[in-house]
Amino acid sequence: MVNVTDGYGSSILGYPRIGPHRELKRALEAYWRGGASRDELLAVGRDIQERQFNELAATGLTQVPGNTFSFYDHVLDNALLFGAVPTRFKPLQDELDPLDFYFLMARGRPDLPPLELVRFFGTAYHYRQPELDESTEFSLHPEALLDEFDRAKERDIELRPVVLGPLSLLLLSKAGHVPGEAEFDTLSLLDKLLPVYEQLFEILAKRGATCVQLDEPCFTGERSPAELAAFDKAYQRLSKAPLRPRMLVTGQYGDFGEALTILAGTNVEAIGLDLASFRVDPEELAKVPGIRRKRLYAGVISGLNVWRADRFVTLSYLNELAKVCPDLVVSTGATLLHVPYDVLAEYDIEGNVADRLAFAKQKVGEVVSLAKALTEGPSEKWRKRPTEVHFKQKHAVRQRVYAVTPGMRERAPYEVRREAQQRKLNLPPVPATTLGSFPQATRIRQARHDLGEGRLSYAEYRKKIEAEIEATIRLQEDIGLDVLVHGEHERNDMIQYFAELLDGFATTRFGWVQVYGSRCVRPPIIYGDVSRPAPMSVEWITYAQSLTDKPVKGMVTGPVTMIARSFVRQDQPLFETADQVALAIRDEVVDLERAGISIIQVDEPAIREMLPARPVGRAEYLRWAVGAFRLATSGVRPETQIHTHINYSGRAEVVEAIDQLDADVTALVATRSIEWVLKALKDDCASGHGLSHGVGPGVYESRSARIPDIDEIDELLTAAAEAVTPERLWANPDGGLKTRHYWQLEPSLRNMVAAARRVRRRAMSAE
Repeated sequence: MVNVTDGYGSSILGYPRIGPHRELKRALEAYWRGGASRDELLAVGRDIQERQFNELAATGLTQVPGNTFSFYDHVLDNALLFGAVPTRFKPLQDELDPLDFYFLMARGRPDLPPLELVRFFGTAYHYRQPELDESTEFSLHPEALLDEFDRAKERDIELRPVVLGPLSLLLLSKAGHVPGEAEFDTLSLLDKLLPVYEQLFEILAKRGATCVQLDEPCFTGERSPAELAAFDKAYQRLSKAPLRPRMLVTGQYGDFGEALTILAGTNVEAIGLDLASFRVDPEELAKVPGIRRKRLYAGVISGLNVWRADRFVTLSYLNELAKVCPDLVVSTGATLLHVPYDVLAEYDIEGNVADRLAFAKQKVGEVVSLAKALTEGPSEKWRKRPTEVHFKQKHAVRQRVYAVTPGMRERAPYEVRREAQQRKLNLPPVPATTLGSFPQATRIRQARHDLGEGRLSYAEYRKKIEAEIEATIRLQEDIGLDVLVHGEHERNDMIQYFAELLDGFATTRFGWVQVYGSRCVRPPIIYGDVSRPAPMSVEWITYAQSLTDKPVKGMVTGPVTMIARSFVRQDQPLFETADQVALAIRDEVVDLERAGISIIQVDEPAIREMLPARPVGRAEYLRWAVGAFRLATSGVRPETQIHTHINYSGRAEVVEAIDQLDADVTALVATRSIEWVLKALKDDCASGHGLSHGVGPGVYESRSARIPDIDEIDELLTAAAEAVTPERLWANPDGGLKTRHYWQLEPSLRNMVAAARRVRRRAMSAE
């Protein structure tokens, strides 16, 4: 730890780990398909670790985080660090190599589903949710953490090990439940878990570690009095452990709120605040009892966006903070896991945009530069304010947004639409469909790459895509689906595809961000006013529709999801940007209808994910998010059926907001937790605020290799029909099928269709 007399410290809370050139992705996929050995994979992991801590130490950071690398997911790593192996996996633990056992939990196998994949605090990242039950016992397994610590120490670099805090580990886990017994609360395991954390502290202290970082992101959201009491209990105890390093407890992804006051009253030495996400007034911070005695990790550099900080404004704020907390470390507000590595690798982003950007490497530089300026005062270079860079504005786009009227967000009443759609589509009860994407062959990915490199003409590329679309249509007809999709073979990603075709978006070549495991995306950057120069999907959807008499869905990404999974401009309110994107999507939806497409799916999986973690701001967010979706979808006639695909939440205000979207059919993502979703649907309907339109609750998990049987899907559909009635029920997977193989996809869909027909026959015979 750096003494304040030596100047203000600098640190970050985490770093990207997939490798600057996605080395880990390639090594993982080679290992999984049998093309690389265990030792080769481990060597790649060690190389990424060592390059990272060597480079970070060389930047001038006074503290370097460790234990941030993972072969798949850091939440799963932390569960295994403390021996939390799910009961259903334990019989296999001694039969498999530890690395293969780890991947089994993360990836599953046909007869054993993996741990559930859950989005991490509104970011693009997903974690594998640990499973805990009453029988869970904890034990310490720190070998990987200590190995990295020792390797760094050999190079005279002391790492600050990063560990998920005990409360967040329990709260992020899924509670196992035995039918007929009382609900299990994962926090009831806290007394079992804390001694194992104390064991880890003792080992680290004896190893020479002077500080350990405990991340408690769950406490930047709304927590119950019981959860806050458990937080207080845990840190009162851990901070009094007899032998331990100093403790840094961080609150990433928002406002630490009540947890800050609790920590300030313990013996914890340091507290990290995400001041980039939630700017705390120094005068208000000074009112927190005990805060002046703590080391404050001032997270003024965002780990969640790619925009340069205004160094003058930020330095002024840091100077005010230093008056309250003189022992101050300049830091990132969150781990840099969620941003790309290096903006200097992007050679073709427009200069006016590139000048505003800071990826992970540049953010480290910002942290070091701010700490130096805070200690020594700004240099002469600092005093020269850089040339002002403005976001790109289009008068026509702004005028169109300002001209939006309430009527542009309204459609005919649902019952009127339902009758018109049934006359036009004549669909049976419980129609079976999928949610968009089908597997992409290597030849198609190569064709898309060759088109971008100029090695393939557009006419040649189109022929290849049309061949894939036709094969996908024929397969769906053979399976017996009632509503078809074109398969999205022309799309690299549901966000990037549209971003590349919209004005106001920039896309990167190497700006990869890890989503989970080896899966990475390149989030676009919204840098200016958004508009649609030309139709984006019409030619592909209409070609698919020309091949069949069954309806083919048009597939478009919704405005809220487009901004949630992009790095968004910060010079205007989010609702303005959302409406700009919504108007562009509206143009696409109207063009699809004009081209003869009768069903259009506007996906909004992120609308729940962007919900503020605390009650303040939720109502306003849902108001503009719902308004943007309705603006995008209300330009079509009553007989055109609008679908959406969304992550379900039992939170009452979100259920109400989903209904307010006014989509004709809503597909829900929640297969692995479908029992509570079905219960919530029943409860919602009974209370009068449930989903009142068509519902597809997602009857098998699209990200799993497991093939569900007919009886299993039948049981789920039957339960769903009891909640929402067969007339409003749809049968569908819980997501796209892009990551699956056809040998997994085809039998799963055939079983789903067979189950849907069973439910349909029973419903029709009961009439």
